[in-house]
Amino acid sequence: MESGTEERAAEPLTEYVQRVNRRVRAFDRRRPLVWDLHVTGFWVAAALIDWAGGGWRSVAHDPGLPDGLVLALSLGLSVPLLRRRRHPLAALAVMAPFAVANAWTGAALQVALLQLLLLFHITLRLPLRTLWWAAALMTAPLCVTLVRHGDDAGPWNQQLGSHLMAMGVAALIAVTVRTRRNYTEVLEDRARRLEIERDQQARLAAAAERARIAREMHDIIGHNLSVITGLADGGRYAAAKSPQRAAQALDAIGTTSRQALGELRRLLDVLRDEAKDAPELAPQPALADLDRLVEGVRGAGLPVRTTVRGDADLAPGRQLALYRVVQEALTNTLKHAGPDATAEIDLSYGPGGAVTLTVTDTGRGGPAPALSDGRGLPGMRERTSLYGGTLEAGPRPRPDRGWRVHLHLPEEPPQ
Repeated sequence: MESGTEERAAEPLTEYVQRVNRRVRAFDRRRPLVWDLHVTGFWVAAALIDWAGGGWRSVAHDPGLPDGLVLALSLGLSVPLLRRRRHPLAALAVMAPFAVANAWTGAALQVALLQLLLLFHITLRLPLRTLWWAAALMTAPLCVTLVRHGDDAGPWNQQLGSHLMAMGVAALIAVTVRTRRNYTEVLEDRARRLEIERDQQARLAAAAERARIAREMHDIIGHNLSVITGLADGGRYAAAKSPQRAAQALDAIGTTSRQALGELRRLLDVLRDEAKDAPELAPQPALADLDRLVEGVRGAGLPVRTTVRGDADLAPGRQLALYRVVQEALTNTLKHAGPDATAEIDLSYGPGGAVTLTVTDTGRGGPAPALSDGRGLPGMRERTSLYGGTLEAGPRPRPDRGWRVHLHLPEEPPQ
């Protein structure tokens, strides 16, 4: 418990440091020149203090150098830092002649160590192959010192070893920072890609759901309106001769309308967000509802004969697909088959959930009637493909007349 309390107590400080760091980085991205001027101004001031105070004479090989020369060397070895982030190799190249002059004259100014800062930025921002040029520019002044002043500052191997070690440490720190920065950029890029993929998946899911709802609404509204239209036409013709038949047609219209409203409510209730207060939803139509569907079509004036072979043992999804295909086929017959047409449903159940369905009519036949709205036949094929089945729809071969819809669903794969 105590360790957990300590970790939670440290979180606000960590968040504060991270927040300040983000703000500083954001300000630096907006105003890079401000930070460059501050850093460069600090080191220029340090070099001028070393020159004005005469501290450089304590390590110089020739303490009697003119002040003007030392001032020029101090500025030449510090002012190029202003371009250390944008053009570090160019800044090192500008600094190199002053570093060579510093070594040749024996001033040995400590401000020359600022080349290590440029080496850090070269390693951090440029291709690693440029390190060879940077190392050559930084090693040249040391070679001049060894040739010009010998072992005044110590044995040559010691000077060379210290110089190479300093460059190696600066480059190693830069490589570490660069690796961490690249890793962070990869993580951020991955997070962005995941967000984009998540949004794309959400849009695809929404599009698929819209297509499913449109398909369901097409089946519900298209079928029931076709039945209601047939009943209304029949009731109008029967009103003059048989008022009782007209009343039966009106009753059937009311029953069909209520059924359509109930199915639409069930469909729209799925879209509600208030899942806690939503009433218990009735199940989607299944094979048990085929008889009622057929009776409604018969009431609309289309004679339908049904043949069923085998025992139905299908999953709810397959039952819904079969129901909707039968509904769509009968709806198209009502719309396009013409007067005196009849329909026949042949349903055969096989083992393992396999099923074969054939719906034929004796109408006019002709081109595909359901392609005009873009929902009928494509919707049936989409439902069939969900279960790996096949669907064929088209005019019956001559001399037969009418339309034929043939569906086959294979056996369900083992769970």
